[in-house]
Amino acid sequence: MDFSSRLIENAVNEFAKLPGVGRKTALRFVLYLLKQDAREVARFSDTFLKMKNELKYCKCCHNISDSDLCEICANQKRDHSLVCVVEDIRDVMAIENTHQYNGIYHILGGIISPMDGIGPDDLTIQPLIEKVKHGRVKEVIMALSTTMEGDTTNFYLYKKLSEFNVSVSTIARGIAIGDELEYADEVTLGRSIVNRTPYEKQLPA
Repeated sequence: MDFSSRLIENAVNEFAKLPGVGRKTALRFVLYLLKQDAREVARFSDTFLKMKNELKYCKCCHNISDSDLCEICANQKRDHSLVCVVEDIRDVMAIENTHQYNGIYHILGGIISPMDGIGPDDLTIQPLIEKVKHGRVKEVIMALSTTMEGDTTNFYLYKKLSEFNVSVSTIARGIAIGDELEYADEVTLGRSIVNRTPYEKQLPA
C-alpha cells in the first residue's frame, strides 16, 4: 500500500497494530479522523492518554477501576463471601452481562502456562490466598477457560485453598472444552455459574 504522505502512513501503521485491524481498515480510520475538526481529534487522543495515565487497579480484586476500589467490590449489596476467580477483565464483563452472579471477583491476570513462561508467581494467586485466609470468604468459584492451562490453574488453586475452610467449586461444563468465557453466550455462561459443581467432583476417582 503506497502513501503520498509519511504522516498518513505512520498513522495507518499505528492503527494496524490493534488486534483485528488490517491496513485497509486502519486507512479508513485515519481518513475519517482526517476529516474531523481538530478539537474532535484532540478529544479522541486525550481520551486514551487519560485512560492510560489515570486508570487504576482495584486493590481488592485487581479489576480495572477509576478508583482504588472498583464499583463491584465497593457495592455492599454484593455477596462478599462469594469470590469468582477469572483470568482477566473480559471474563468479568462476560459474567456480569449474564446478571446471574452477585458475588465479587478475583482477577488472576492470566493462567499458568509453562509453554508461555507463565508460572504461579506471575499471577495474583498469593493475594487470593490472603483474601481467603483473612477474609469472610465461604466459597471460591473457579471460572477459568476450559483448556489444559485453565485446568492446570484450577488444580493448583484447589491444592492451595484446600487447607482453608472454604468451598471450592467450578463452573458447570456447559462451556465447551477449549472455549474461553468471553466467547460463550450469556445464557450458557449464566447457567454454568448457577449450576456450578464442587471441584472435587471434577477430579479423577
